[in-house]
Amino acid sequence: MTARYRHTIAILILANLKVNCRRMPQTTTQNRRITFWMPRFVALTLLAISSPLIAAQCTASSSPWRIPLVELYTSEGCSSCPPADRWMSKLATQRAGAEALIPLALHVNYWDYIGWQDRFAKARFPARQREMARLNHSTLIYTPQVMLNGKDFRLWNSASFSHAVSEINQQPAQAWITMTLMPSGSNDLLVTAQARAPSGAALYVAVYENGLQSEIKAGENQGRQLHQDGVVREWYGPLPIARDGHASLQQIIHRQPEWMEQKMGVVAFVQDPTSGEILQAMRLAWCAE
Repeated sequence: MTARYRHTIAILILANLKVNCRRMPQTTTQNRRITFWMPRFVALTLLAISSPLIAAQCTASSSPWRIPLVELYTSEGCSSCPPADRWMSKLATQRAGAEALIPLALHVNYWDYIGWQDRFAKARFPARQREMARLNHSTLIYTPQVMLNGKDFRLWNSASFSHAVSEINQQPAQAWITMTLMPSGSNDLLVTAQARAPSGAALYVAVYENGLQSEIKAGENQGRQLHQDGVVREWYGPLPIARDGHASLQQIIHRQPEWMEQKMGVVAFVQDPTSGEILQAMRLAWCAE
């Protein structure tokens, strides 16, 4: 039985229950017992037949403490990037304990001219990198470059990184995010992200994929097989936080044929556009029937 048929049956049972409850007399003790028992029976029945439907809709809320966003600006055409890509993979796939950070790999296209065109690169990613550099009072962009909560962090492959993440985790959240993922049609996903934050901040949503591999046949990494995780596939925003301190974004994500949804997820984060600081971030695994 598919989730759609379970949904239909659940609606029919609810409608029938509504009619029966109106018609059911409650003048005797026996009838009162029937009235008391029937809703519980129907509730259990609904739970049994609709649990796959419930499971297909995923909802989560952000943590009460700050979860930093880690942005890696990288390229398949950059010979210095594979070590950073491996480091990002460790961050993206670690599952021990409570989530401490949200890692994203944004592939840039300004090394494509060397001889290899990065299939994950989008023009908006170097544009964001330049804007983040400006907010850091710098004109320098490079790969691999790591931004930790909106700040350039060059000591990413050291104990300093873990210490900085731990310090951020000890701070209370400055924004609150709720995200719901629901299947839409046969292959699409409806994302609803709601945020509460200081007016003037901005809400973003990104779709990422883990477990990607590329055989590089030209350029600086020619002959290498690159393994990559946390790769951003789609990017939405900024959506400004309104004067009342709220923002809501609804977006249908059209799944591409090459995507492996079991290795994908969606990130939502809130950023201060004047400083570049990330106020809060969260992620949710891809949800589908």
